[in-house]
Amino acid sequence: MTKIVNEEQYRWALNRVEELLPHVTDDTPVNNPYSMELELLSGLVADYSDEHYSIGEPTLIDIIKLRMYEMGLNQAALAKLLGINPSRICEYLSGKKEPTLRQARVISQKLNIDPAIVLGV
Repeated sequence: MTKIVNEEQYRWALNRVEELLPHVTDDTPVNNPYSMELELLSGLVADYSDEHYSIGEPTLIDIIKLRMYEMGLNQAALAKLLGINPSRICEYLSGKKEPTLRQARVISQKLNIDPAIVLGV
């Protein structure tokens, strides 16, 4: 098998990986049949998962909403913390507008978000 092509094969491979795990430890030689099978199937399962179940990168909106939740902030409190007009925050969270460079810097600093994420790079 060079590639998992359907859900049935994927489920079978997942089950087989679960069966193999107790037989392979960090000390198991790489030429052990269980180790070799586990290595091959794990790669196939990972490839299929990446192709069919990929979550993708979070957006700036997702990260801001997560930070709001973590910090217990509503939109009005976020606007006050960032020194940005509440209507502008609403536009950011709805995706209608993007922050200016100055606002992106404040968002990055106050919410502890990587500047590259805020700038979309």
